[in-house]
Amino acid sequence: MATCSYPYVCFIKNGTVIGRFKDVTSGWQALPSKPSAPLSVVNTRHDDVAYIRWVGGTTACLPPQSTFSVSGGQLDAVRISSSATC
Repeated sequence: MATCSYPYVCFIKNGTVIGRFKDVTSGWQALPSKPSAPLSVVNTRHDDVAYIRWVGGTTACLPPQSTFSVSGGQLDAVRISSSATC
């Protein structure tokens, strides 16, 4: 299985890291591809939440040091916030 090192938010599909982000931004960062489920999103950051967005606008928040399994849909963006809670 692929690993995601601190301080990244990684997108992992079929055991391979397909995207890695570390910058805190006020806006959304487009994913280089629009990965479809199933995949995992890993937030290794200690104090920052990560938001992921699906095509169509639905969002989810990942607390620090958490993993989220995407079971449906297609993702198009990520945003890392300096907030410690969702």
